[in-house]
Amino acid sequence: MKARNLCLRASRLTSIAALAIALSTQAAWADEAPAADGGDGIAEGSAILVTATKANEIAPVTASLKQTQPASIVSRSFIEDSLPASVDFNQIALISPSVSNSGGTNGVGLNESKSRMRGFKDGEFNITYDGVPFGDTNDPSHHSNTFFPSNTVETLVVDRGPGNASQLGIATFGGNMNMFSRETRADPGVEMKGSYGTFNTYLLRGLIQTGAIEKLGGTEAVFSGQYTKTDGALTYSGYNQKNLFGKVVIPVGPDVKLTLLSTYNKNHFNQPDSDGSTLDQVRLYGRNYSLNNDPNSQSYWKYNSTSKTTDFEIVKLDANFAPNSTFTNTAYTYSYDNETLSGNTATNLVGVPNSQLNVANQVVLTPGGAKVAGIPGYTKTNKYRVWGDIAKIRYDFGFGALTAGLWLEHNDTYRQQTDVDLVTGGYNYIEKSVTNPVTGAKTPQYVKFDQNSSGDQAEEFAELELRPLPGLTITPGFKHVDFTRKIDALYNQKTRYAQRLSQTNSKNLTYATINYSVLSNLSVYGQYAQGFLAPGLSTLYIARPDLSNLQPQTSTNYQAGFVYHGSRLSLDFDGYYIDFNNKIGSRTVSDGTGGTTSAFYNQGGVIYKGLEGQATLVIGHGLAVFANGSLNSAQEKTTHIQVANAPKGTAAAGAIFKSGPIRFSIIDKWTGVQYAIDESSIGGGLNKVNRQVRIAPYNTTILSASYDWRNLRFGVTVTDLFDSTKYTDIGLSGTGPTSTSLNTSQDQVYFQPGRQIMGDITVRF
Repeated sequence: MKARNLCLRASRLTSIAALAIALSTQAAWADEAPAADGGDGIAEGSAILVTATKANEIAPVTASLKQTQPASIVSRSFIEDSLPASVDFNQIALISPSVSNSGGTNGVGLNESKSRMRGFKDGEFNITYDGVPFGDTNDPSHHSNTFFPSNTVETLVVDRGPGNASQLGIATFGGNMNMFSRETRADPGVEMKGSYGTFNTYLLRGLIQTGAIEKLGGTEAVFSGQYTKTDGALTYSGYNQKNLFGKVVIPVGPDVKLTLLSTYNKNHFNQPDSDGSTLDQVRLYGRNYSLNNDPNSQSYWKYNSTSKTTDFEIVKLDANFAPNSTFTNTAYTYSYDNETLSGNTATNLVGVPNSQLNVANQVVLTPGGAKVAGIPGYTKTNKYRVWGDIAKIRYDFGFGALTAGLWLEHNDTYRQQTDVDLVTGGYNYIEKSVTNPVTGAKTPQYVKFDQNSSGDQAEEFAELELRPLPGLTITPGFKHVDFTRKIDALYNQKTRYAQRLSQTNSKNLTYATINYSVLSNLSVYGQYAQGFLAPGLSTLYIARPDLSNLQPQTSTNYQAGFVYHGSRLSLDFDGYYIDFNNKIGSRTVSDGTGGTTSAFYNQGGVIYKGLEGQATLVIGHGLAVFANGSLNSAQEKTTHIQVANAPKGTAAAGAIFKSGPIRFSIIDKWTGVQYAIDESSIGGGLNKVNRQVRIAPYNTTILSASYDWRNLRFGVTVTDLFDSTKYTDIGLSGTGPTSTSLNTSQDQVYFQPGRQIMGDITVRF
């Protein structure tokens, strides 16, 4: 029945698309297309209206007068003028209030980083690209340097809230990070960039704008290619990335526009699958230790390599098919393929393979055989393909507008891990013996798991934008979410025997926003919104899923604020309160036969609340100063303890100078105190935290300068100007000696990579 309903919805979408094309000659194309430009079309994420003041022209991050939730808009000029070319989207978003970042220990954009927003971790907020939500299929987490390097991003909008009903994604309750692809231009041009610097890092980039091609009806296209290679800040941690990007915008007629987009990315790097250094390793080998050149170690660099290949394609149709009516249909597909070889542990010490400081280097090369000397490791595959379609229709009836739509998505995933001896490449029969309780079949002892899974989701929404008074917009909305996960595993993860399981969640969500233009350059806004996050695939990695009693994680959001755009001062401020319910935990329960088994349950929630603000002041003669900051509380309801890795505040400040051929900026981002918490010590529904290790505040200063001479630009960027190398994260192992101290041989620490200098030359034609 579920599949039949999805097919019926897909059929309706096809019919609507056909109708839009058939009527395309009946209407005139709107002056402003439905996009992220603040036009009257169907916006993805926040509607954007930024007054062209001096402050907003130079500000690194600003806000929209039309916004109905707190937001930060990061422009392409800031990305080009103030950040290194290798930067990833998490590091672009870092300039925003309430956004923090960890990872990136190999250098800026040279390995994966993770963002947090108001204390919500990656996977608890959406990331979209041209309105398409994307993420892993086991849970909606993201890989910052795998799909969209900075050459593919024109603008990034950090929406700190669920958005309206039309904001799509399966993790709306923590907010949204909305990226928009590179714009095409009416004028042709070519840009070539070469960059070189610290860690023997170099980057080559080319970009071509075709301009409007008259023989093709004004078609515009942009194409870009980028290659990055580095030795990395960490030992034996080389990394290279290849990216190709293309976008074509075709005016089919005066009222229809077709956009075709594709990007391909290939990464190869050396890194342990569970990276991070212990304090014992740091003491012996230094803060930048990761891999080594010892073939007798699990951390030998040739034993730890990963290749990731991705592609992302979008076909988008925008049409005005009747007066005051707009239709948008976005069909898309994307894929991810991660092939990894890794040692079992990254915490071993070179030259002491059998000490208490290391997991013994022993393998079992034959079924039931004895342990012999070897190097234990594993191969890992995580590959998926996602298909989806988003249809939105909007009708403006003068004193208001009605927007309705539908999102359908299907994914197929294959994941496996196999134990191997890294010396011989043969199987390592090291796993515990497991027998299928139904068939009696024994699982090979080299198999960790071998699993196929799939997911189907549908979201239907409607929102009514009412304009009862000039400058006043009130938008109630409704969304229904259906989400189904299925596992068809030859050997399921954790249980290690064949299982076929499914889980379906549904939820109705309501929204209400208000925006009032007090003056032409001053607006106030407020929002009530509900959020939703389906349980992850890991909740099906148990023997008896029927013993779990899970509801989707939900949130209720309240926030309000104002935005002011003066001629020399840009200012916005907000406050928020979020009630997060149904947090998921695991516990041991009776299996009904006298034994016990694991089950998942909802163990309470978190209250998120805080204040945020950002401001830019133009001093004059091309010079401006800016500052933003936040005070953030994210406390467990039961224990009143700040959740793991949720900073209690953030701040950013700096100065920017733009005049004639000169660009200069100095920017500092500060991340407040946070805590690493041992999740393994939280259980029994009591949320008793046995280990809570403080991570001290840290900051990163970026200095950037460039000079234009004719068609050349010469630039330099210094990241982490003052060479700070503090902790940004701590991975607790569950074996700490005390409640606040680290296990020096097992807990893994992550440092800032230190000062990185990049010089570049850009040629424009």
